Amino acid sequence: MAKYSANDLEGLCNLVDLRHTVDRLIPGRGSEGIERLELALKRRSFSLHRHDTYAIGLTLAGVQTFRYRGLRRYSLPGRCHILHPDEVHDGAPGSEAGFRYRILYLDPALVQEALGGKSLPFVSEPIVAFSARRLTRFRRLWDLDDEIDELGRIDVVDLALEALMAACSRPIEPAVLSMEGLNRARVMIAADPAKCHRLDALERVSQLDRWSLARQFRAAFGTSPSRYRTMRQLDIVRRLILDGIPLVEASLQAGFADQSHMSRQFKKAFGLAPGYWATTMMRAR
Repeated sequence: MAKYSANDLEGLCNLVDLRHTVDRLIPGRGSEGIERLELALKRRSFSLHRHDTYAIGLTLAGVQTFRYRGLRRYSLPGRCHILHPDEVHDGAPGSEAGFRYRILYLDPALVQEALGGKSLPFVSEPIVAFSARRLTRFRRLWDLDDEIDELGRIDVVDLALEALMAACSRPIEPAVLSMEGLNRARVMIAADPAKCHRLDALERVSQLDRWSLARQFRAAFGTSPSRYRTMRQLDIVRRLILDGIPLVEASLQAGFADQSHMSRQFKKAFGLAPGYWATTMMRAR
C-alpha cells in the first residue's frame, strides 16, 4: 500500500493515529446549494444510497472504501473521490482503524449556471489523484470554517467545476438544453416540494413535452424531476428535525404519506436512518 507524507500533501491531510477515533460528524459552513462536512467512521458504515448533488471528497486519514458503478473502490489519504448525482454508492472503513474525510456537496444547478446549458460533466472513475499543488488550490472546497459570501460562492463553484473538468472522463456535450424552461420547472418544484405538481403543469411552465422535460432535466441537473422533488422534501425534513419537530410531524409537513415512507426515502438518500442522523447532528451542535 502506498504511503503519503505530510509534506507530499502540503498540510492538507492530518495523518493521525485513528485507533482511538469514534464515529463523528462535524458540519462546516455552507451556502445555498453548498454543504461541507467532516466525518470519521470506525464502527459504522453508510448503506447504499444516492443524493442529487455532486459529492467531492478528500480522504484525510485511514482507508475509505465504497461501492460505485459496480466496483469496490478504495481511497487513501490525499486521494479525492468524486461522485456524480444520483449514482448509488455506500461507504465504510477499509480497515479496523477507520477513516476520516471531508466532503463538499454541490447542487448541480450551481454547476449548470457556470456551464450555461451544457450537459453536466461525468466522472466515471471516482478516485482521483490530484497533484499536491492542485490540492492546495482546491483547499477552499473543504474548509469547514470558510464563510461563503456571494463572491465566495462563485469561487467555490468555479473550483469545484475545475476539479470536475480535470477528472471528467468524457468531453462536455454542446449546449442543447432549454435552460429557461428547465429552470422554471426546477423553481416551481423547489418552491413547494410538499405539493405533488401535476405533470401537465410542469409541461406548461417549462414549455417542454414530458419526455423532453425528463431527459433534459437529468442532463442539466443530474437527476429526474421526481427525484429532485423528493430531495427537496428531505431538505424540509432535515430542517424540521434540527428544530426539534418529531419525525412523524416533520414527515407530514414535508408532504410524505407517513413517517415510514419518509424514513425509507431518507435512508436511500443519505445512507443513515433519520433518527441516527438527528442524534449525530444534535451532538455536533
